Amino acid sequence: MTSRHGRSESAVSAIADTASLTPRRRTVVKAAAATAALAGPLASALPARAVQQAPAFLHGVASGDPLPDGVLLWTRVTPTPDALPGSGAGPDTEVRWTVARDRTFTDVVAQGTVLATAASDHTVKADVRGLRPATDYWFRFSAGGADSPAARTRTAPAADASVAGLRLGVVSCANWEAGHFAAYRHLAARGDLDAWLHLGDYIYEYGTGDYGTRGTVVRPHSPAHEIVTLADYRTRHARYKTDPDLQALHATAPVIAMWDDHEFANDTWSGGAENHTEGAEGAWAARQAAAKRAYFEWMPVRPAVEGTTYRRLRFGRLADLSLLDLRSFRSQQVSLGDGGVDDPGRTLTGRAQLDWLKAGLSASDTTWRLVGTSVMISPFALGSLPATLLKPLAKLLGLPQEGLALNTDQWDGYTADRRELLAHLRGNAIRNTVFLTGDIHMAWANDVPVNAGTYPLSASAATEFVVTSVTSDNLDDILKVGEGTVNAIASPLIRAANRHVHWVDTDRHGFGVLDLTAERAQMDYYVLSDRTKAGATAAWARSYRTRSGTQRVERADAPV
Repeated sequence: MTSRHGRSESAVSAIADTASLTPRRRTVVKAAAATAALAGPLASALPARAVQQAPAFLHGVASGDPLPDGVLLWTRVTPTPDALPGSGAGPDTEVRWTVARDRTFTDVVAQGTVLATAASDHTVKADVRGLRPATDYWFRFSAGGADSPAARTRTAPAADASVAGLRLGVVSCANWEAGHFAAYRHLAARGDLDAWLHLGDYIYEYGTGDYGTRGTVVRPHSPAHEIVTLADYRTRHARYKTDPDLQALHATAPVIAMWDDHEFANDTWSGGAENHTEGAEGAWAARQAAAKRAYFEWMPVRPAVEGTTYRRLRFGRLADLSLLDLRSFRSQQVSLGDGGVDDPGRTLTGRAQLDWLKAGLSASDTTWRLVGTSVMISPFALGSLPATLLKPLAKLLGLPQEGLALNTDQWDGYTADRRELLAHLRGNAIRNTVFLTGDIHMAWANDVPVNAGTYPLSASAATEFVVTSVTSDNLDDILKVGEGTVNAIASPLIRAANRHVHWVDTDRHGFGVLDLTAERAQMDYYVLSDRTKAGATAAWARSYRTRSGTQRVERADAPV
């Protein structure tokens, strides 16, 4: 596929004082702990306009998981005005899908029908095959004389194709209440994306006002309460799908999506979540099952192994993309000081998924091996000590031997899995592995060191590009200070303690654009002027790349 692009100690003290406040449930980003350390119902899910006639396509259309010969198409039909998302109401409705080579649908190449029922919340999917590789197509849905909007999608190149370039939008962490999704609008407006990658937290589970928004709810959730039941999760997904900027991006290019914790509840692990009270909020197994069912109903994603989101896509001989599910199989997170982060009996990935990832990386014959990881794999330590002091201290305190972890929800809390994966990359001379990451609400460009304590003298096994949040609070929002205030203090300290970190921006919201060629993988970072404004502008902030064969990140002077 050829891409078509042709500060003072008192300021630090103030941060520490603010960050020391501890709510019953965490209502700030997972990186909030780092701040302190561095310083020492249903109807509202529809658009405001009333449903004038039925059926209608009020939630847009989408495509996803592109293959060389096909793509997955999605929509939700509202057959009658009372068939609200999550209501269980509304008749069975036949929906026709049409795929064409042109926007006017004069050259139709595939069509068919699917039945929308209340059992699937009147969402429908069509897994269309028999298409040409690396080709743009247009698609739409029809029901009862009404047509959906027309949308563009694109197939992946043939598995053995020589591909000159690949361009992916990259996003994560979109809290509805915190602002508008201008990041999606700007990605949609580019018109040059082969696909876009959502690294998790596509929705948030909290009730209105329960999660950080700088103290201001820009636009309320639906339902207003924390989502727990299947009807709740369906309604929340429906609310998100009414956003015009999100609809625009879905109508422009196929999405490749994976979940993180907020598609379920904050800090999800295999047997529960930080933001779940067993009994009072029902059984975790029931909540998790409801969240997964709603996700696969409302997202253009093919269920993968064991009904999870870990799977692999390929883009010719240029790149393959392994998408991880780091919530369904992980052991419960440990608290700092509790020990256990180095326990080989604890896992982030689960044994089967880690073996699948390692085998896929070994067997890959593409130039680039991309890995979508919802949480950061690079170590994030507070300070550096000589190995003679660090290892005994780490063992005494139960902290990772790579350094003092600040966020045990990341790979830092599961160091045995990380060591095994990085050792596999080094031991098998697997080059050009690039981790693509969200979750932490900050932008990073990292080398992934085999041994952080001796880096840069020790080797780098891979590189990592972390994108910031679309809207979810980052450090300046948590502390309610001016944009850039925290970063000016935090960034130098983070980089001094973590020499593998080339750049970190703790304060801004935005998105990334990953551009691949055989010679390099480059991430262009873009930031928004104001997340609370629907018309927010976007500006280029920084670019970093890794050249083929180097396993190191370097700064690029301009976006591609």
